[in-house]
Amino acid sequence: MTLTGVVEAGVEPGCRMLDGYQLIGGPADVLAAGAKVTVTGQPKPDMLTTCQQGTPFVVESARRG
Repeated sequence: MTLTGVVEAGVEPGCRMLDGYQLIGGPADVLAAGAKVTVTGQPKPDMLTTCQQGTPFVVESARRG
């Protein structure tokens, strides 16, 4: 699955959101809050996280732009 948009900071420290998905993994320098990105990966709705928002999305690749 591919998502494109602007990364937003989550409500918990260190959490990153994109289009209702919580980004898991991926390069932190690329996936900084405010960055316009395209990411590919897989949604994992059954994954437990500490961010308490959005659907977890395991990032396989990410690029700015």
